[in-house]
Amino acid sequence: MAKKVVKKSIKKTAKKKPSTKKAAHKKAQKKAASKKPMKKTLAPKKIAAKSSLVKKETKPIRKAVKAFSAKRAKASKVHLEVKFEDMVESRNKAIQKIKGYGKRDLDQFKQIILEKRDEIIEQLQNLKEQMLDPTTGEYINENSPYSLHMAEQGTDAMEREKTFLYAQRENKFLGYLEDALKRIEAGTYGICIECIDEPQHLCETCPLIPKERLMAVPHSQHCLPIKQRQEKK
Repeated sequence: MAKKVVKKSIKKTAKKKPSTKKAAHKKAQKKAASKKPMKKTLAPKKIAAKSSLVKKETKPIRKAVKAFSAKRAKASKVHLEVKFEDMVESRNKAIQKIKGYGKRDLDQFKQIILEKRDEIIEQLQNLKEQMLDPTTGEYINENSPYSLHMAEQGTDAMEREKTFLYAQRENKFLGYLEDALKRIEAGTYGICIECIDEPQHLCETCPLIPKERLMAVPHSQHCLPIKQRQEKK
């Protein structure tokens, strides 16, 4: 019995004694962990508070910058409007000083413009009829059963495009004639717009456009030498 007791006590003491190698390793790990600096991390609440503080501090600066840019834009707009008004006023004063064509000449020019306008309106009506399908009454397009052969379809597409471009050009010319009629009513017709403020005396009737040019191009606002100079540029 005594032997058994002795053996058990020996076993217990053996279990209690830790190995020296493991203990030394654990001490080294604890020492290394104590030397490593701890990283400071802000809590989410602190981060939100900090960002809100930054926003509060920068908000007045943003408002000031926005107000300054708006004020500057407004001032530049007012300056441009005043400048444009002054320019229009000076242009009107210069026009009043110019002795334009008399009523007889203006009536003659008006008659020429009205004849050309009626001619263009008639041409536009003819072009419109060409672009309409007689069976459906709608504009002809590539999906319309106008022609069956592929070559004929290509030719038809080219013709439609030509007709459309011609109609567009005639419509633009019609707008020029309408503007010319407005200038006759306003009393500014026949004045070269490049020679209103400072006559350049490139033609005998400066600042008026010569009658011959107005007869040929009734919607013109430039005398021939000025127009040629512009085309060279």
